[in-house]
Amino acid sequence: MTTITKVKTGSRFEEHASYSRVVAVDDWILVSNTAGRNPATKEIPDDVSEQLKQVFANIEGALGAVESGLSDIVSARIFIQNPADTETVMTQFGETMRGVDPVITVTCPPLGAEVYKVELEVTAYRGAGSAEVVRIDTSAR
Repeated sequence: MTTITKVKTGSRFEEHASYSRVVAVDDWILVSNTAGRNPATKEIPDDVSEQLKQVFANIEGALGAVESGLSDIVSARIFIQNPADTETVMTQFGETMRGVDPVITVTCPPLGAEVYKVELEVTAYRGAGSAEVVRIDTSAR
């Protein structure tokens, strides 16, 4: 039988819009688009790098609620408010996710408010971080 787990983090946005931060369907884990608001202080850093650090911390906490972690991420969608921040975000994303190597989509749409400089939405598979990985490089063909 399939088990579905829905995780709320206490965000007023989750209640207002009636959504879950995480929905896990057996070992597949979907994490809602996540911004860099510190859940304890409710503050959002001005700096895009600091926001991205907080985004990763928020996602790591959400994944931890369903016994998963950043190493289990298999797909990420990266939303950057200002195209000029793309290099900074991609460099930091690469440093954080080096070796995990999820598929990614990067886009620069307007976000819900100008204070949000970067947001991430991820899909994880519980146990992917410890699974055997086969790497194929098609560039040599």
